[in-house]
Amino acid sequence: MKILLAVDGSSYTKKMLAYLTTHLEVFHADNEFTLFTVQTPLPPRARAAVGADVANAYYAEEAEKVTAPVVKFLKRHGIEAKVVHKTGGPGELIAKQANAGGYDLVMMGSHGHSALGNLVMGSVATQVLAHCKVPVLLVR
Repeated sequence: MKILLAVDGSSYTKKMLAYLTTHLEVFHADNEFTLFTVQTPLPPRARAAVGADVANAYYAEEAEKVTAPVVKFLKRHGIEAKVVHKTGGPGELIAKQANAGGYDLVMMGSHGHSALGNLVMGSVATQVLAHCKVPVLLVR
C-alpha cells in the first residue's frame, strides 16, 4: 500500500504517528510511505526582496525542521519514508499530491475544530476531505 503521511510538526502529527506505529499489523514497513509537508509562502513583496534562491532555501529549511524528527521516529520503528515538501495552501496541496501520486491512503492528524470553527477558520482536514479522491484517515 502506498501511504501519504501529511505532517506539520504539531501535536496532532505526533498523535497520527503514534497511531501508525501502534498499528504495525496494518501499517507495516512493507508499505511505501511518503512524508508530505507544506510551507506557507512568503508574501510576494518579501519573496521579491530576498530573491527566489533565498526564499527556496528558507522553505527547504523549514520543511527539514518538520520532517527530520519524523524520519528519525519512523526509522526507530523500522519504517523508511520518502520526503516531499511544497509551498502553498496545505489542504489543496495535500489533496493534489494524493490524487496525482497514486496513493492508496492519506493519513493526517486533525485538530478537531467544531463545525462553526471550520466555517470561521477553515480546516486543512476539511479541505483535504473535500478535494481528495483517495481515502483519508484522520487521527485525533
